[in-house]
Amino acid sequence: MRKILIIAAVFMVSGGLAALGLAETKTGKSGEELFKEHCSACHPEGGNIISPGKTLRKADREAHNITNRADIVDKMRHPGKGMTSWSAATIPDKDAEDIAEYILKTFK
Repeated sequence: MRKILIIAAVFMVSGGLAALGLAETKTGKSGEELFKEHCSACHPEGGNIISPGKTLRKADREAHNITNRADIVDKMRHPGKGMTSWSAATIPDKDAEDIAEYILKTFK
């Protein structure tokens, strides 16, 4: 009986929660790899091919009140006109945070 309870507990904490959408998952890729995969087509080298005044560089981010990881993730989830929306189903929260951290460290 104890063995069954342990197995059930492991299921709930790992796969069970993920299956229910209650656990944040991660692909295992670095923020740089994820950025290149999902963002670099429109933001090559931190630029912006759609809106040149809205680059990923610090001065442009700050001019648009995007100053931290949470702001970047929010912009990924709720972008403005012309930008692809990236849901948590497409880019898990942990990966989105890794992308945001990469942007903050790379594009100054």
